[in-house]
Amino acid sequence: MTAVPALEVRALTARHGQLTAVDGVGFSVPAGSVFALVGANGAGKSTLLRTIAGLHRPVAGSVHLHGDDVTATGPERRVGRGLVLVPEGRRLFPSLSVHENLRVGLARRRPGQWDIDRVLDLFPWMKERRNQPAGQLSGGEQQAVAIGRALVANPSVLLLDEISLGLAPVVVQRIYGLLPALLTTGMTVVLVEQDVSQALAVADQVQCLLEGRTVLDGVPAQLTGPQIEAAYFGLAGAGR
Repeated sequence: MTAVPALEVRALTARHGQLTAVDGVGFSVPAGSVFALVGANGAGKSTLLRTIAGLHRPVAGSVHLHGDDVTATGPERRVGRGLVLVPEGRRLFPSLSVHENLRVGLARRRPGQWDIDRVLDLFPWMKERRNQPAGQLSGGEQQAVAIGRALVANPSVLLLDEISLGLAPVVVQRIYGLLPALLTTGMTVVLVEQDVSQALAVADQVQCLLEGRTVLDGVPAQLTGPQIEAAYFGLAGAGR
């Protein structure tokens, strides 16, 4: 019997006004794996992730979470069912403390092993600075708080949108170093990333978007550098 995917996207199309930002994209993500969406700026990656999370309404296609169609389900209810987004730009409340920002994630929390204490164990520096306003933190620290806020909701599928954007390479490595700990809990991760090498290093599957369409997908080890480069930049020779 084939296992039900943690997340399945079927022929999803989304628009910004008259502009088609996502055009018939589909993929299936097994539970406990990492799926990476790569592509240049403007390829439709973030719109796709926001549509999956319920923050952007599709004009066609569907989103399935553990086999259930959640396309008509609002974003808050999707969080309650285990689909949680860490948005691009972190979107913290800068005047609230680290602890208060983490508490925001409790609003739609599912039962599970993640809580604020466990997040503080994952990021030990937060214990000493839990009362500090989030707006006073560095970019990498704010990203950690944004991830922690998502984790306390106990997601089964975690969506990460450009978590490396604007961060120093050493900080990016530290953030991506958290993935193995998350996967051991059975969590599934879908990440959007412009840094192709970083995405390929952590992903079990990768899909490249160009102008809202899938132009390449597969297992990273089976994709060549020229294939990926051609797909990313829209050069002749890209193929699935």
